[in-house]
Amino acid sequence: MSGFNEVKPVRLAIVSPVHNRRELTLQCLRSLSRIDRTGIDITIYIVDDGSTDGTREAIEENFPDVRIVQGTGDLWYTAGTNLGVLAALKCKPDYILCINDDSVFDEKAIIRMIECAERHKRSVVGGLLLLWDTPHRVFQVAPVWRTWKGGWQHWREQTIWTVPKAPWEVDLIVGNCILFPAAVFEECGLLRPQVSPHYGDAEFTTRLKRSGWRLLIEPRARVFCQPNAEHVSITTLPVSKQIELLFRKRSSGMNVINQFRQSIHTAPNKLSGLAAFAAFYGNVARRKLFRSNGGPPEEGKLSDHFAGNVVRD
Repeated sequence: MSGFNEVKPVRLAIVSPVHNRRELTLQCLRSLSRIDRTGIDITIYIVDDGSTDGTREAIEENFPDVRIVQGTGDLWYTAGTNLGVLAALKCKPDYILCINDDSVFDEKAIIRMIECAERHKRSVVGGLLLLWDTPHRVFQVAPVWRTWKGGWQHWREQTIWTVPKAPWEVDLIVGNCILFPAAVFEECGLLRPQVSPHYGDAEFTTRLKRSGWRLLIEPRARVFCQPNAEHVSITTLPVSKQIELLFRKRSSGMNVINQFRQSIHTAPNKLSGLAAFAAFYGNVARRKLFRSNGGPPEEGKLSDHFAGNVVRD
């Protein structure tokens, strides 16, 4: 395998925060137990954030080599990831792979991400995320910023046949599976839960890009993910529930303060972030008033859209 020295293997820490998803967590660990580890020394850190479904006990029984970091029960994704990263950094890894626990890995996925990072210095590498129920469909890869549509927009119709064939540079990497050189955390610090308790990956990866790190997607590193739960429009909920989610519940992904901070801190600039924040809620109001979401836009192929972003060895 190019770029690897089996006498001195690459030291990789894998970090995943979990909460009450025992079976998904075990499935993820089983997947990791089957990956190709040639030339890699792997240590797995699971941040158990107050699970009450026996997650910790099941991990200890079935995967005794996994290191469990105990959370407080209110960390959510961002602070939970930070806790795992801090534990991992004590062992001085070369790379830290941050993942969600609903990930299933192709046998060569992690090797290919490391190979990509080794070839392209000062790069952070994301895998090609695919839906596990329709495994040809791309999931939350390479979102693009559209101010007047309310900020970051995800592609909906992409497949393994419409993405570039070689690694390509993006503006944001979604946190389901991201490989960071350990130097990232020494240079740029940790994720910021005060900006977003749930989506710290968006703030962190855009901050890294502004600091001179390249964000790459390695299309050969395939990672299969659980589809998101069906979206329920907030406008369909009772007014009391809307008020709770928008203003009272700070842990809500719909909380207005969280949305504002997320928009301001991940936008290309603060003016774009402010405009996107206003556009997001303007679009919500428009859909409620006219009871229409509009037709889906024509996407084209990612391979065409990012043709100029493909990196060469």
